[in-house]
Amino acid sequence: MGGFFSSLFSNLFGSKEMRILILGLDGAGKTTILYRLQVGEVVTTIPTIGFNVESVTYKNLKFQVWDLGGQTSIRPYWRCYYSNTDAIIYVVDSCDKDRIGISKSELVAMLEEEELSKSLLLVFANKQDMEGCMTPSEVASSLGLPALRTRKWQIFKTSAIKGEGLDEAMEWLVQELKTKQ
Repeated sequence: MGGFFSSLFSNLFGSKEMRILILGLDGAGKTTILYRLQVGEVVTTIPTIGFNVESVTYKNLKFQVWDLGGQTSIRPYWRCYYSNTDAIIYVVDSCDKDRIGISKSELVAMLEEEELSKSLLLVFANKQDMEGCMTPSEVASSLGLPALRTRKWQIFKTSAIKGEGLDEAMEWLVQELKTKQ
């Protein structure tokens, strides 16, 4: 029976892994989210210098997930990874009101890249478990998301540490990727 479903998914999606980039400023929670999705628990992380790449299977859909460091010195290299990207998970620290403008600038610059013109955009308003954080609608407004008319996007309230909102966000992503195929 398992082989039947496996071949059904293979026919629906082919055997191609979907390529996902996890981007955002340093300290937003990108690596914590990556490993929460991969192993289902919080893994102690250190700042990412360069990148992490992992295979993540969610609802029988295989993703090759690239987690790129978010430090100022690393951000110019993000563009080296844009080719063949199916979706971008953009992680925002909802408590970092001081850098939301920088986060918006990086997002806008990235979305102007031709190589990402067909990529879905999934935004995680992360650290929602912390006091004083911006709401997802405040984050969306600060990033200028409502002005995006030619790109499919969605924002989710998440807490990487508690695992909240990640399943709902991934459900949306899987459904949109299925529709896109």
